[in-house]
Amino acid sequence: MVVGYFLNKMNILEDVLASKLNSFVFKVSLPLLLFVDVSKSNFKDLWDTKFVVFCVVATLISILLSILFSLRLKDKAIQGEFIQACYRSSAALLGLALTSNIYPDVGVAPLMLMSVVFVYNVVSVVILSFFKAEQSKVNYKKTFVGILKNPLILGIVVGVLVSLLPFQLPQVINKTISMIASTATPLGLMAMGATFDFDQAKGELKPSLFCTFMKLIGFCAIFLPIAALLGFRNQALVAILIMCGSSTTVSGFVMAKSMGHKGVLTSSVVMLTTLLSAFSITFWLTILKSFGLI
Repeated sequence: MVVGYFLNKMNILEDVLASKLNSFVFKVSLPLLLFVDVSKSNFKDLWDTKFVVFCVVATLISILLSILFSLRLKDKAIQGEFIQACYRSSAALLGLALTSNIYPDVGVAPLMLMSVVFVYNVVSVVILSFFKAEQSKVNYKKTFVGILKNPLILGIVVGVLVSLLPFQLPQVINKTISMIASTATPLGLMAMGATFDFDQAKGELKPSLFCTFMKLIGFCAIFLPIAALLGFRNQALVAILIMCGSSTTVSGFVMAKSMGHKGVLTSSVVMLTTLLSAFSITFWLTILKSFGLI
C-alpha cells in the first residue's frame, strides 16, 4: 500500500492505471488464486458436515450483525462498504498459509475456504448492489446475473470441479496459473494504496475503527468460545480463527470499486486490520494455546 501510494505521487501508478489494476485483480488474479487454493484440496476425504455448517452459520450471523450495526450510520452512502468490511476476512489469503505454518497437515481448513469464501462473495454482490453509494432502484435481475458472473465465485466453482477430477492438470498449466495468482495480493494492495485519500479517510475514522474492532476482536470473542464448546480443535479451530479474526481482505476493496463504491472506508479498514492483525491473531493463538485447544 505504501509503495502504491508513493508511485501514485510520482505519477507512475496514476489513477487510470490503478483502476485497470483493480479490474485485472478482480477478474483474473484473485479468481485464479481461489482456484489454486480450492483445486488442490481433496474434499471427498476432508468433508466434515458439522464444521462446514458451523462456518457458514457463523458467517451468516456475522453478516447479520454487521447489517444491524450499519443501521446506526449517519452516512448511508458507506453502508454497503461498512457491512462488507466488517465481516469479510482474508480467508483465501491466510487460511491455508497460516494453518500450514502451524501444522504439517492443514486438515479441514480447505473446507472453510470453500464454504465461507463462496458465501462472502455471493453476499457481497447482494450487499453492494442493495446498499449503493448513490441510492437508486435495485435491479434484481442484474444483481442475480452479477452473482452468477462474479469472477471470484467462478474461480471457486471451477476449483471444486477440478479437485474432483481423477487426474491433475499438466504442470505447465498449474505453474502458469500459480504465477499469475501470486500477483493478486501485491497488485491489489498497490492499487489500493495508489487511490488512498487520507483526507477522506479521516472523515470515516469512527466507522473504520469500529469495523476494525469487530473484525479482529469482536467476532472472535463471540465465535471462538462456541467453537471450542462444540469440540473443534487444532487445525479446525485455527481455520475458524482465520475466518473470524483475520484482516479484511483486499478483494473487498476491489469488489467495492468495481461495483461503483468509493472504496475509502474499505481501504481504511483493510489498512488498519492488516497492520493490527499480526498482534491480534498472535493474541488469539496464545489464548487458544494456553487452554490446550491447539
